[in-house]
Amino acid sequence: MEQQKGKFGNWLRNSITAKLLVIGILALVLLIPLSFVKDIIYERSLRQSQVITEINQKWGNEILLSGPILKIPYHYYTEVKEFDKQQEEMITKREEHLSYLHYFPDQLDIDAKVETKPLERSIYKSVVYHSQLKLEGYFPKISSEEFEIPTEDVLWEKASILVKTSNLKGIKSQLEIQLGSLSTQLMPIYNQENLKTLQSEAISKFAEVKGEKIPFQLHLDMNGSKSLKFIPIGKTTEATMTSNWPSPSFDGNFLPEDGSREITENGFKADWKILQINRQFEQSFKGNLPDLTQFAFGTNLIIPVDDYQKTDRTAKYGFMVISLTLIVFFLIQLVSKIYIHPFQYLMIGLALVMFYSLLISISEHATYFKAYLIAGSSVLVLIGIYSRFIFKNIKFPLLISCSLSAVYSFIYVIIQLENYALLIGSIGLFIILAIIMFASRKIDWSSAS
Repeated sequence: MEQQKGKFGNWLRNSITAKLLVIGILALVLLIPLSFVKDIIYERSLRQSQVITEINQKWGNEILLSGPILKIPYHYYTEVKEFDKQQEEMITKREEHLSYLHYFPDQLDIDAKVETKPLERSIYKSVVYHSQLKLEGYFPKISSEEFEIPTEDVLWEKASILVKTSNLKGIKSQLEIQLGSLSTQLMPIYNQENLKTLQSEAISKFAEVKGEKIPFQLHLDMNGSKSLKFIPIGKTTEATMTSNWPSPSFDGNFLPEDGSREITENGFKADWKILQINRQFEQSFKGNLPDLTQFAFGTNLIIPVDDYQKTDRTAKYGFMVISLTLIVFFLIQLVSKIYIHPFQYLMIGLALVMFYSLLISISEHATYFKAYLIAGSSVLVLIGIYSRFIFKNIKFPLLISCSLSAVYSFIYVIIQLENYALLIGSIGLFIILAIIMFASRKIDWSSAS
């Protein structure tokens, strides 16, 4: 029995195949603690998202604005046949119903000034904004003839103005719209639509101005977060947005005009011009308004890749770093003829896994660069000192430290890139593979039995 154990020990110590099997098994085993670290990163990232959502809900969520819209009620009639028991015959009754006409402006000019600021809770931070919105333009001459509705059935004196928004909580001023020489306030009304409705009181003198172009003006102060978007309901919609946020993402169904985008480290400015012919809906509707949110345009005030995203992307390279490091130790072992125990391989692998745990914990209190530098340096020093005791010299520990430094630097560069991350990563891995193939070319693999 002891003789068999001795043979197995000698095989494990002297066989290249046995060493490769041990390294392969250890690399797979190390995936377990690495997966635990990835779970921690996911949980912390999820917690950050929850806190940011809570902050945004209290301050004001994303803003989607549609309006102003002219709403005019009218009567229409239907004939209903029913049996009259007294006359014992079918009679026809005329029933009166109420519906609405909706008119969009011919010209809609939007001027949006957006001032962002950070809000913090504990170690988490969200970016919110305060916006000053100015909506100007004019409605066309209003007539019910296009819908073939007799003018006497239209309740002109009950006309009102609608503004629809996704964010009532963020409104920070009384809303008063100037309609020609008339002025009226907007108040919220209950509905079950995605966009909440603000409606003015009835404009009793509307019949006096309906026969001419009706200019309007509306100012809004609103708090919001994540995005600011508008629905282009004007026959011609022109919008200008300026902000101190340096990382905008222009989103929606329409992009800013060519040459109008100015993005600097101090903020951005963008202009849009959208014509009726550019979108697929009319300027007036009979009955309920359709859902037009698919035609929205505007800006997402995105946060550049945060530390949790960067750490998660870094951890995806964990298995590659562990495998490459163990292979370097294996090649040095073959060259130096110094035996490295499987337990020592395991300790080195766990040290590499600790890099990601240090990275996520430190990055919550410092910048990603500082966290990466501290975590990487700590692991390099730890493995360098440990390998010094294994190899009993300084040459091989220096080689290992340089190799790890190159790998960590390479991964850091990839994480910072976006458009060229895949290209640079593929080229880098190809170079690493070539170096390993070149370094192992003189090894006598015939002793691998």
